[in-house]
Amino acid sequence: MKTTAALLLACLATPAFAAEMSHSNGDMTPMQHEYMMSMETMQKSMHEGGMEKDADVAFAKGMLAHHKAAVDMAKIELKYGKDAEMRKLAEEIIKAQQAEIDQMEAWVKKHQK
Repeated sequence: MKTTAALLLACLATPAFAAEMSHSNGDMTPMQHEYMMSMETMQKSMHEGGMEKDADVAFAKGMLAHHKAAVDMAKIELKYGKDAEMRKLAEEIIKAQQAEIDQMEAWVKKHQK
């Protein structure tokens, strides 16, 4: 009974939550929209990686998604950010993460069945 009630409540609340999200998305700045798109892409890719049966491939694919999102967010910082310290950090993140992305992509290509 508790499970049914919780499921019913979740089903009824979903349209209200979606409507609120839809409304708030209309008020986003271009920078916020770019961050949201980056995070959505990351979440989808991390989920797909997590569905791999091989733990090593799942780890590599999940980390690839995470690192690619870090690079995307760093690029957004360089596009919109003004603070010199954050811009420098963004540049460092791009350099470091891209090297690891290249390494993991090569590994996945070699090991994925």
